[in-house]
Amino acid sequence: MSSADDQYEQQNDVTGGDVPSGNKIDNDYTSRTGQSQIPVQKDEAPVEDPINADTADSDQTLAQDDKDAIDQSNIIGGRTRGAKPSGGYKEPGDEEGLPGPDDGTSRIAS
Repeated sequence: MSSADDQYEQQNDVTGGDVPSGNKIDNDYTSRTGQSQIPVQKDEAPVEDPINADTADSDQTLAQDDKDAIDQSNIIGGRTRGAKPSGGYKEPGDEEGLPGPDDGTSRIAS
């Protein structure tokens, strides 16, 4: 039984007339004995796929991935890291953060 992704691809990924023709298997680049230090396998050689298509998109697999990815020792217990409330939020004034009149910066003459 194929997954929903496979079914979608079969229905929607139909190749049109713009696909080039030719031999889809080209083994000219494969390694020959004594030719290279790095072996290159043939196109039709089976490739090990570590993903199980039946469980890859399951909620259980995604939950396990989240569990594996989150370092629980790095999570802070409290929301404020122990800071005490300081009287609430106060909006900044219009002049707050701006340089003073005698700081030496230029200003527009009126």
